[in-house]
Amino acid sequence: MSEAHQMIPDWEPTPNNLESHWIPFTPNRSFKARPRLIARAKDMHYFSIDGRPVIDATAGLWCSNAGHCRDRIVEAIQTQAAELDFAPSFQFGHPKVFELASRLTLMAPGDLNYAFFTNSGSEAGDTALKIALAYHNVKGQASRTRLIGRERGYHGVGFGGISVGGMAPNRKFYGSLLAGADHLPHTYNREEQAFTRGEPEWGGHLADELERLVALHDASTIASVIVEPMAGSTGVLPPPKGYLKRLREICDKHGILLIFDEVITGFGRLGFAFAAERYGVVPDMITFAKGVTSGAIPLGGVLVRDHVYDAFMNGPDHAIELFHGYTYSGHPIAAAAALGSLDTYQEEGLFERAKKLEEPWADAFHSLKGEPNVADIRTLGLVGAIDMHPIEGTPGLRGYKAMETAFHDHNIMIRITADTIAVSPPLIISEDQIGEIVDKIKKVLKAVA
Repeated sequence: MSEAHQMIPDWEPTPNNLESHWIPFTPNRSFKARPRLIARAKDMHYFSIDGRPVIDATAGLWCSNAGHCRDRIVEAIQTQAAELDFAPSFQFGHPKVFELASRLTLMAPGDLNYAFFTNSGSEAGDTALKIALAYHNVKGQASRTRLIGRERGYHGVGFGGISVGGMAPNRKFYGSLLAGADHLPHTYNREEQAFTRGEPEWGGHLADELERLVALHDASTIASVIVEPMAGSTGVLPPPKGYLKRLREICDKHGILLIFDEVITGFGRLGFAFAAERYGVVPDMITFAKGVTSGAIPLGGVLVRDHVYDAFMNGPDHAIELFHGYTYSGHPIAAAAALGSLDTYQEEGLFERAKKLEEPWADAFHSLKGEPNVADIRTLGLVGAIDMHPIEGTPGLRGYKAMETAFHDHNIMIRITADTIAVSPPLIISEDQIGEIVDKIKKVLKAVA
C-alpha cells in the first residue's frame, strides 16, 4: 500500500483524494504532485477547478469537434435518457441506432453502406480486423490471416490494435501480441518534408512497400491493410501525395481489404466528413469514434462496403452471420448524442468551416518557425504539430514541461507525444482564437527553451 493510501483511514472515501485513480496514458506520480483538474467546459474552453478559462487546443482528446456542452447534443442526451435508457443490442434494436446507421452511411463515400457499432476507437479497430479475417474465411480463403499495419500507426489499445499499431511504447510491455502481423514503413522524412503545409510531395512511393510484403508473405496469406489517412497520435504525419491511392491500387490487385482508421480524421477534422473523401479513395472499411458524438458519450463503429457485408449474408435466415458485438453496441443514449452531433455539424456547416480555415490555420501555425527548439512544423486540415528538439539525455521531458506550463501558466490545453506538441481545436474556432492559440504556444516554447 502506498504512503498516500496509508493516510486514508479504513479506506473511506476522501473528497479530492487523487490516489485511488490509476490514470491512463499519464505519468501518475507527476500528475498527482501537480494535478491538471477540469471542473466544467463550454464551447471552446475548459474551466479549471479554480475557475480559470483554459482554451481547448486539442478538442478534448481529438474528439470534441463541435466544442463542449453544445445545447443540441446535451438536449438529445437528456431526452433519450428519460425515454429509453437501454435496449439489448443482440437480437433486438431501437429506432435511433437505425437512423444513425443510415445517416452515417449517407455521409460516407462510395458504397460504404453498412455500419457496425462499438463503444470506442479501440473496439472499432479490433472489430474491423475481425471482420476482415471472417470475410476471407466465408469467401473460402481462410489462409488470409495476416494483418498489415504501419510503423508509427495507432489503432487503439486492444490486442489487435496494438499488434498492427506501430508505436513502440504501446507494444513493448505486452509480449508477442497477435501472430502474423507485419508493418509498412512510416511516411515521415524530415529532410524531405520539413515545414510542410498539407500533404508532402515526397513519400508517395512508400506505398510500394506493400508489394514487398506481398512478395515476402504471398497475397494468399494477407487479410487486410490498416492505416490512418493522417497518422495522428504519433505526432501528425500527413499522407504524401498519391500514397493512399497507391495503397488502394495494390490492395485491389492482390485481393486485400483496405481499412482506413478515421477515429481522428473523421467528422470534419480534415475539412470533410471522412478523409477518404478528401483523398478520393474508398476503403473497404472505415473505423470511426471520437467526433461522431463530439466526445459527449462513448461511441465507435465500422463502416463497411457492400461486398464485405454481402459476403456474410448466406446460410439460413435464422442463423447469426457474424459472431461479434458488444453489450453497448449502438447504445440508445450514445446514438442520440451522435444524431445531435451530426445535426450540429450540418446546421453550423462545421466541416465546411474547417476546410475554409485550413489556410489561415496553416499560416498562423507556421509562423512559429524559428521559435526556440522548433525542429519541424506540420499542418493539415485543422491539425498542427510542432517537433521540438529534446533536452539532451532526457527525451520527452521538454514535451511534458510544455504541457504542464501550457495548462498552469498560459491557460491552454495542448497534446504531447514525446517532444511533439499536437493541436486539433474544435471546429467552431474563430480566427481570433487561432491567433490566441498560436500566441500562447509561442510563450510555451520560450518557457521551456
